[in-house]
Amino acid sequence: MAYAITQTCCNDASCVSVCPVNCIHPTPGEPDFGSTDMLYIDPAACIDCGACADACPVDAVHPVDRLAGPDAVFGDLNRDYYRDHPSDHAWGAPTFPRSLPGGLGTPRIAIVGTGPSAGYTAQSLLRTTGAEITMIDRLPVAGGLLRHGVAPDHQATKRIAESFASVFHHPRLTVHLNVEIGRDLTHAELAAHHHAVVYAVGAAADRRLGLPGEDLPGSLPATTLVGWYNADPTVPADAVDLTAERVVVIGNGNVAVDVARILLLDPGQLAATDIADHALAALRGSRVREVVLLARRGPEDAAWTRPEFLALRHLPGVDLVVEDHPDVRAAVDAAAPGSKAALLAGLPMETVDTARPPRPGRRIVLRFLTTPTALAGDDRVTGVEAGGTVIEAGLVVRSIGYRGVPVPGLPFDRDAAALPSRDGRVLDPATGRPLPGTYVVGWAKRGPSGGIGANRACAQQTVDAFLDDAVAGALPEPTGTARDFARLVRTRRPDSLGLKQLRAIDRTERTLGEAAGRPRVKFATVPELLAAARR
Repeated sequence: MAYAITQTCCNDASCVSVCPVNCIHPTPGEPDFGSTDMLYIDPAACIDCGACADACPVDAVHPVDRLAGPDAVFGDLNRDYYRDHPSDHAWGAPTFPRSLPGGLGTPRIAIVGTGPSAGYTAQSLLRTTGAEITMIDRLPVAGGLLRHGVAPDHQATKRIAESFASVFHHPRLTVHLNVEIGRDLTHAELAAHHHAVVYAVGAAADRRLGLPGEDLPGSLPATTLVGWYNADPTVPADAVDLTAERVVVIGNGNVAVDVARILLLDPGQLAATDIADHALAALRGSRVREVVLLARRGPEDAAWTRPEFLALRHLPGVDLVVEDHPDVRAAVDAAAPGSKAALLAGLPMETVDTARPPRPGRRIVLRFLTTPTALAGDDRVTGVEAGGTVIEAGLVVRSIGYRGVPVPGLPFDRDAAALPSRDGRVLDPATGRPLPGTYVVGWAKRGPSGGIGANRACAQQTVDAFLDDAVAGALPEPTGTARDFARLVRTRRPDSLGLKQLRAIDRTERTLGEAAGRPRVKFATVPELLAAARR
């Protein structure tokens, strides 16, 4: 029986490299790699060896005959991909891992960030070079998006962190946590102590609506709500008020879907995850019964990925309905198989009276072709104005995308909300030439697009640029030593944490989690993290 890839696919292509018959596509190097919702196994070519299942870091690959419940549909999805994208599974030109030639010494490389893009970069550098790596993070705990961005009910996705475990136990790795570039150290100081600096700082800000009332209490960016339920220590425990019965989420990408799902899931299901304790307590007492996902365009242009939306259709105790509209009906009726609009087939279409409190029960309302013009309210949000009507809501979450933020001392492309770069090299906008020894990876490089696994290929491109520059003798020689840098960090940030302290936090959280039947119990404030680090 063939294997199939399911909802939690991370797209990092670990499965592709181990498949003996090349039946998993798209592969790195193929035109649509990185643009599809997931990877797909051709059941007609699969030889049932199971190598892909063993290699998958997020447990997304299973035999088709064992798929059940919400995953049952993925057997057809894998098969249908090859109906629309036939392949002879011919092997492409072989590629071989690169390495740093001998005689070039031991480069010292700083990586700013500890999320997935940083992890893939460090992993590649430690495997292919003799470099000494220093990882730096502004928070007192590592993980980035994996810890503070992935929804708590997606524990399989979080397992990709296990693939980075060897990085954080490598003898050539040093870590400085609770250290912020621009606050505690400058880019120039980093560069003075390393041959290269790689920025893996993600996209920490949100895109704004630019509407009246956007800054009223009760209006939140999705970044705040996601950080709140994921124990981000920069988000206060009382940042989210769940006393309203209706919540409007503006946007319909995967983050918007996550927010809707977490707000309406039975808290008993979340109690077995690593959700923040304060969020779990708030959700137990929540009055939210209806979440409206508001989209400006039609269903054919929905931003969610197919796997995430299919999971939304199977939430126990939560109804999923579509706000009735003639153009939406027409789009669904005319939808091509496999399209975003086709996913709505069979869902009830209703006229929802959003000027009144929600009906009994819990439900998600998909409302398309609606452009918000303002957020209503005087002292706090009372609704969303759109199309001459007001959708009553006591909480509005804007989820229309993330934005990168400038790194002090480096150029910043405000239109792209990213560091200007070419092939991972940060560029001087005045000359268009690379800044020597300065690199970027992940969302800070390509903008907020692509899931966790997309960072693997992105990181390899940046590492290749570093290797080319090292061989060409284009790396600047640092003036300070590794010992000088460690002394500088201790002087500027006495409460910085290292690997020993990071392991203490991890050990304590896991121990608390084991006692509670959970993966871990996260510390949600900087003082709690610092105290755990010193135990």
